[in-house]
Amino acid sequence: MVNIKTLIFLLAIVLGYVSVLWLQQKPNKTFSPPEPAVACPVISLEETITPVLGTKHFVVAAYADNRDGRRTRIIGIINRHSGVKLYCVFCCGNRTFFNTTAEVQQHSDHFGFPYVTTDLLCETAPVCKSSHVMVRGPSPSAGNGARFLPIQNQHQQEDEFPYEFTVCISNLFGNYNNVLQFIQTLEVYKILGIQKVMIYKTNCSQTLDKVLSYYKEEGVVEVIPWPITTILNPSHGWNYAKHKGDLHYYGQLTTLNDCIYRNMYSSKYVLLNDIDEIIAPYKHRDLHQLMEYLSSQNPKAGVFLIENHIYPKNVFDETGRFSQQAEWKNVPGINILEHVHREPDRKEVYNPTKMIVNPRRVEQTSIHSVLKHYGESYRVPPDVSKIVHVRVPLQGQLSKEDLIRDTKLWEYADEVIKKTNEVIKRVIESES
Repeated sequence: MVNIKTLIFLLAIVLGYVSVLWLQQKPNKTFSPPEPAVACPVISLEETITPVLGTKHFVVAAYADNRDGRRTRIIGIINRHSGVKLYCVFCCGNRTFFNTTAEVQQHSDHFGFPYVTTDLLCETAPVCKSSHVMVRGPSPSAGNGARFLPIQNQHQQEDEFPYEFTVCISNLFGNYNNVLQFIQTLEVYKILGIQKVMIYKTNCSQTLDKVLSYYKEEGVVEVIPWPITTILNPSHGWNYAKHKGDLHYYGQLTTLNDCIYRNMYSSKYVLLNDIDEIIAPYKHRDLHQLMEYLSSQNPKAGVFLIENHIYPKNVFDETGRFSQQAEWKNVPGINILEHVHREPDRKEVYNPTKMIVNPRRVEQTSIHSVLKHYGESYRVPPDVSKIVHVRVPLQGQLSKEDLIRDTKLWEYADEVIKKTNEVIKRVIESES
């Protein structure tokens, strides 16, 4: 009589054979049956840019994405002029490898640079319960020595999230040292209801690095290492003809897309704006009330476009109300409370936007709008919400009288001053 162990063994063979036949039936995909695996060498989540051996390409992170079929989405940086075929190698739970051809989706916004943000889409097989994946080139030997990316977002939810609002700061580079504006901006964020700020860091000044550590300990800031300058020659600007380089603006498009997927199931909303920009509600107390209103009025929208408005940093409030803070005297950076004059709209110029998005509705994003998404997008009227952006003027020919006085940030001044002084005392003065 056949014993139970033999029956189980025969049943496993039959199921494996049926699974392989099923995979071979799927159109436009190339699969290979599972191969015996050794322990998969794993990449730490702290390592954010990994070369695809045997190619000119790089991968950043892998995410389970079941919104349009069962598949894994790998965010990468691909050389547009290298057309080699790429494959996903899954490290299966039953200690086998599973190979499949990657569908390469280059993002449409590359601004002429040789390297472009890219999604590599690989269908996963039911027989392979994988938690890690590797990308290789056309030669199987190209995968030798490579390591596996952890597949994030395995546990997906739609209703309850640890955070309501997360800000994605795409790049910190050039030894950034605008310390005072950074602290003030973080404190305004907190007043508005933002609970987490995710920052992709290439480098910054020592002083700002200490401030980042303070906010990390507080639980507000999460820093993602972004060593883009060690693998490519990133551009300092957005226009390839003018700025040259391998990749647009320190990989800004890659980090924005990665940040959306990192926070897809941990944050109800994600704000995509620069480090010196504040998305401010003008008719509501905070972002929670703003989004309650906007989502109720636009239930099909998952993308909300907010207009950018410039507050020139060389135009100061004539009253001097917030210019005499002794604690800020030796802190490098801009005091945003001094700059309350806004440039007027220009009829012939379309104001650029940044975004508040439901990350589960976004597939690919650019800087000022999304590239692919589910549902609708809505341009928010500037009297409801606008971006307060203190920076160099765009309309430098205008006099102070031509600007619009806008003291929105003064609504938060008392709390911002108190908290900014606390940070300076604990982080900067304690080191002097």
